[in-house]
Amino acid sequence: MTPEAVAEAAARLAVRALDLPELARAGTVAAYVSVGTEPGTRALIDGLRARGTRVLLPVLLPDNDLDWALYEGPESLAEVAHAGKMRLLEPAGPRLGPAAVTGADAVLLPGLAVDVRGMRLGRGGGSYDRVLARLEAARAHPDLVVLLYDAEVVDRVPEEPHDHPVDAVATPSGVRRFRTA
Repeated sequence: MTPEAVAEAAARLAVRALDLPELARAGTVAAYVSVGTEPGTRALIDGLRARGTRVLLPVLLPDNDLDWALYEGPESLAEVAHAGKMRLLEPAGPRLGPAAVTGADAVLLPGLAVDVRGMRLGRGGGSYDRVLARLEAARAHPDLVVLLYDAEVVDRVPEEPHDHPVDAVATPSGVRRFRTA
């Protein structure tokens, strides 16, 4: 995709995602700052914050688990280099602990693809597998939404026994639900 197409897709995705009932009714959303070629999330997290939603963003720990911190605007993000990994924008504020995600009403998940059953293919680092396991252990049931480009919704992705289906996938051109919102 050209840089212009990526920017246009990010803008359309932000509008589409902000209209999702899963996010409209959420008091707290666990989100993420997109990296590399992922669909852009900056406009979305700013839009959520502007309407009064509490936005948690991940902080990558050395073991690939995720801690969480409150997003307090673009100026609260710091670029952090992780050993052997990419540079990430992370919130610079106080850490809330890995279990903070269990208080979210909705969790936005990154991914490489989602299939027609709602199974998500991640990047392979296991960070969000840990998040999903933590939610299950806490008996927390936030809405799980993946943000992707249209072509990343596919017929089938590989799955393992620990994988969990998501509730919805939002793309620049539409939303597909796997469970009623």
